Amino acid sequence: MICENCKQRPATVTVTVNRDGEQIIKHYCDVCSGQNDFVNQEANPTSLDQVFSSWFGMPAWSTDAPKKNEQQMNQVSCKQCGMTYHQFLRDGKFNCPSCYDAFHEELPSIFKKIHNGATEHTGKVPSGINQVYQLKKQIESLRQDMKALVQNEQFEEAAVVRDEIRELENRILEGGGSNEEV
Repeated sequence: MICENCKQRPATVTVTVNRDGEQIIKHYCDVCSGQNDFVNQEANPTSLDQVFSSWFGMPAWSTDAPKKNEQQMNQVSCKQCGMTYHQFLRDGKFNCPSCYDAFHEELPSIFKKIHNGATEHTGKVPSGINQVYQLKKQIESLRQDMKALVQNEQFEEAAVVRDEIRELENRILEGGGSNEEV
């Protein structure tokens, strides 16, 4: 399939948009997907409540009886705009940048529910992303592998992974690596 924007490269990213109950599917290449903003700024953004309702039939955080921690969080409000945690859960979006600071304790648990336990992005990244970022992600993955090898007492293999990590760290220090694929 060819990119619907540039009509030159193979499409690797699929964007699905619901407009007035009609589902529109667009296909883009890595380059165009990194350059385009797929959110229609004029439209009213979909709240998290609406997203969860469509995925799970109900919001991931809703329960019949609020927990003690949730009752305490409902009393917390943003110092800049006055938004409460309950309003955030209802609306699914923040009013101002200070809301992130006010509700930062609860965000990881919400993200885990949304993203099947993940709190960091682990999917595809458009090809235009800085190579240093890609190297750092690879180093992070290798460190996890090395830790598992050490726990399993596979020290020779762990030493090989350690050397790979050092090599990648040196590439970062030398200017972000080369053009070869990571």
